[in-house]
Amino acid sequence: MSLTAQEIAERIGKVAAERDLAAQRLGIELLEMGPGRCRLRMTVKPDMVNSHGTCHGGVIFTLADSAFGYACNSFNRNAVAQQCDITYLRPVLPGAVLTATAELRESSGRSAVYDMAVQDEGGNTVALFRGLARTIKGETIPGLEGA
Repeated sequence: MSLTAQEIAERIGKVAAERDLAAQRLGIELLEMGPGRCRLRMTVKPDMVNSHGTCHGGVIFTLADSAFGYACNSFNRNAVAQQCDITYLRPVLPGAVLTATAELRESSGRSAVYDMAVQDEGGNTVALFRGLARTIKGETIPGLEGA
């Protein structure tokens, strides 16, 4: 029996979350996974702030980058970031709950463009992230049926 694209993506999300030790350390949680998409959540802890007392940009970048990584590997073809950039739109205070949503925008051959939006619990966009993924040899779960 072949797996659906959704079932493959969900299995990839589970494996990615188990293997992603950096995300675990930051308290990043997988909320939703699908083909070419992902949603992750993280609460900003007091030890994640910069010298201004707001969430360090690197922490926000890591949340968005993790969503990017999960989404671009959701088809069970190994993919890595080739290029990415982020635009910070507003400061984030400790205690805020951030959600990063990743979506595939376009793909061609081995390249794909993904957009990530990071929002606070009020639905305010705090950062926008765009990433270019490149598929490489291998699978996240070798031999996954239906891939």
